[in-house]
Amino acid sequence: MEKLTIDDLDLKNKKVLVRVDFNVPLDERQNITDDKRIVESLPTITKIMDQGGKAILMSHLGRPKGKKVPEMSLRPAAERLGNLLGKPVKFVDDCIGDKVEKEVNSLNPGELILLENLRFYPEEEKNDPEFAKKLAGLGEVYVNDAFGTAHRAHASTEGVTRYFEKCAAGYLMQKEIKYLGDALANPSHPFVALLGGAKISGKIDVIKNLMDKVDIILIGGGMAFTFYKAMGMEVGSSLVEEDKINLAKEILAIAKVELDLPLDLVVAKDIKEGSESKVVQKDHIPSDWKGVDIGPKTIELFSKKVTNAKTIVWNGPMGIFETDQFSRGTVELAKALSLATEKGATTIVGGGDTASAILKAGVEDKISHISTGGGASLEFLEGKLLPGIKALTDK
Repeated sequence: MEKLTIDDLDLKNKKVLVRVDFNVPLDERQNITDDKRIVESLPTITKIMDQGGKAILMSHLGRPKGKKVPEMSLRPAAERLGNLLGKPVKFVDDCIGDKVEKEVNSLNPGELILLENLRFYPEEEKNDPEFAKKLAGLGEVYVNDAFGTAHRAHASTEGVTRYFEKCAAGYLMQKEIKYLGDALANPSHPFVALLGGAKISGKIDVIKNLMDKVDIILIGGGMAFTFYKAMGMEVGSSLVEEDKINLAKEILAIAKVELDLPLDLVVAKDIKEGSESKVVQKDHIPSDWKGVDIGPKTIELFSKKVTNAKTIVWNGPMGIFETDQFSRGTVELAKALSLATEKGATTIVGGGDTASAILKAGVEDKISHISTGGGASLEFLEGKLLPGIKALTDK
């Protein structure tokens, strides 16, 4: 996928409209609790500033549903970005209109401004042409560095591109495309896909697309129980998607590669900390207990497969890792991934929960690539061409 990149643009004295992904988590006091997405945007922003461009940053935050919600303002992101850059970042409390245009036009080369939350306008998610045109009017060239929203055809990711001659990928977008693209197109083998999370529904197309690319698929988390049910096994009160049982049967029938489900599990009466729990074999789940993590035999098996692999893609935790008592499987697999990286493997983590698990395990610096896009990385792994990438200018 050969698209224009920021390095192909003349940025000097240009107003550069940049779609960033500052959709960061905030606590009840509007303090940012994880600034990874802002940090990841720094190479693109500093490139524009160093080249004498004028950076106009735009993003969404949360789901305000087309209304101005003060708790979802991007002002905290502007402050955090300023701290990271060591210089103040201008912030304007709107994203279109005369006031915004005036502030943008007052920028000097090397300066930047962050616009208010795009989703305060319903036209953003509707990809409204007039709204997109107003956004586009703020810049002379366009850079998309928001992989996390590339799977959405919104005004700021797809609509605006129709009003620019040159639309390019920023450094974070390039990195995401490279790691995920290479994993699908040119993986080193053995190639292992580690899939978990609560539901099978979000991973069906990923599994099907990876069938002819990977050597091994390891399945943990809540989605394993739908597969067990498809095999006629007792799963107690574990999470099962009843309407996906036939689909699970189909996947088991057409699997052309090694597909491993947990051998044993941690089951509990309840999912809260301190609940009674025990390890059982996969075919001995008590009727009133629920699976909450993979067991020690499974940890050993999955870890061995992972550490012997050359390419690993992981999406979805192995259990209810947010509860410390049920986090061992997920944390141990994160450690196995870091060991594989040390041995020279390419390790790619996608999805917000999985990225959080990597942080919990303390191995975030020992993974080749942690994707900033949950839904976007999943759709990419499904083999879909994402609208926000497709809309960029071909080389």
